[in-house]
Amino acid sequence: MGLAFYFKNVYNGDRPAHRNTNQGGWQSTERSFIIMKKIGIIGAMDVEVERLKADMTVTRQITKAQMHFCEGTLRNQPVVVVRSGIGKVNAAVCTQILVDEFGVDAVINTGIAGSLNAQIDIGDIVISTDALHHDMDAVNFGYAPGQIPQMEVFSFAADEPMAELAEKVCHQVNPEIKVFRGRVVSGDQFISDRATKDRITEQFHGFCTEMEGAAIAQAAYLNQIPFIVIRAISDKADDSASEDYPTFEKKAVEHSVRLVEGFLAAQA
Repeated sequence: MGLAFYFKNVYNGDRPAHRNTNQGGWQSTERSFIIMKKIGIIGAMDVEVERLKADMTVTRQITKAQMHFCEGTLRNQPVVVVRSGIGKVNAAVCTQILVDEFGVDAVINTGIAGSLNAQIDIGDIVISTDALHHDMDAVNFGYAPGQIPQMEVFSFAADEPMAELAEKVCHQVNPEIKVFRGRVVSGDQFISDRATKDRITEQFHGFCTEMEGAAIAQAAYLNQIPFIVIRAISDKADDSASEDYPTFEKKAVEHSVRLVEGFLAAQA
């Protein structure tokens, strides 16, 4: 049956029929059975995608904007797997290439992040409800912190059916950890001190912080394709982050890989 069963969007041709501009997502009153033909999978670093590339059957490889794109199948699902590089500009450029060059129908951003919630421990998984830029600041022009000027939404809503399926799969493939659904906040900085963490948490009520998710979410929103951000927690985004990150990185990535491959298998 696949992921088509979970999709609640009503499509008119190639695009959803009604956009919910308050949430940055898509609304409908009935289910559709649209098959996702190809999924783009983005990781910022080699460690976040090398296992996925090793497990897939590659049919085409190209390099564009210094990014190496591997197209093929993974768990019987057509995919394009790519390392974007670190930071929001790299992530946004990568997403646009996936849309323009490969015609992906959806995007999964996988990787690691720092926890902003005391209940979310190292190794746990956060699946995005939405994503925003914590370092966007145009308050002198009357905008709230995080609000992108002239954008009609404050944050970019993840696709609800994709998030539902990801949460269900995570419980199955990672039973030893906890899974949360919440806001992912992104900025071009590695958060590693308590004061910055507390400020970001108070302002934006995020569940985790990283450096790419909101840019991918914004690019997906602009191209009207669904997305989710999946983050395994590698550190607490506080004064211990610099020490915790290299120690727990491998464990966090393993949890992400299990979830992504389980997600693909569930909807193939």
